[in-house]
Amino acid sequence: MIDTIIFDLDGTLLNTLEDLMDSVNYALERQGFPLRNLEEIRSFVGNGIRLLVERAVPQEVVGTDIFETCFKDFNDYYKVHMEDKTAPYEGINEMLRSVKNAGFKTAIVTNKVDYAAQELCNRLFPEIDLVVGSVDDRPNKPAPDGAFYAIDTLGSVAENTIFVGDADTDILTAKNAGLKSIGVLWGFRDREIIEAEGAEYIVETVNDLEKLLICLKNS
Repeated sequence: MIDTIIFDLDGTLLNTLEDLMDSVNYALERQGFPLRNLEEIRSFVGNGIRLLVERAVPQEVVGTDIFETCFKDFNDYYKVHMEDKTAPYEGINEMLRSVKNAGFKTAIVTNKVDYAAQELCNRLFPEIDLVVGSVDDRPNKPAPDGAFYAIDTLGSVAENTIFVGDADTDILTAKNAGLKSIGVLWGFRDREIIEAEGAEYIVETVNDLEKLLICLKNS
């Protein structure tokens, strides 16, 4: 029986692409670098903000003081503008209330920097029991450390926990933690990528996800 759900955040519960793009482009523009479009940002996200900025800047500046300035500018801008255009995907809040009412324990484990994960989730997802963001002393996904921390903190066990995410990083995290996984198709990665990583379940809509989770709880 599944009684614990770990959700990814960006691309699974929240559509964050435009605010990330605006923050990246603010940092790039200050250095006179070429700006990035939404599809480029989509391909860059998923492994934390430092790698996002590394992928966005001209590669010859990675590892230099100029890069560190870009990274600081990104953070300074994102802290103020992280919720300008970011919003939950349609039906997410209703789904979270439903699984909470069904008795699930819930956590978010994300590679989003912890300050942003905590601020956004505290406002938008009060139903979630625990939010685990990216911090310096814990490896990011696909390392299983964040998932293990969530399971331990919630008093759960791996065999009763499932990981829900939109990206290959999430499915690989589940594998590394010994968890089953659900891939969702409304986020930042295509079906082929999720299938190739070996998700146990794939769902197309939030309603499908809710039905599957309730079914797994009762099986």
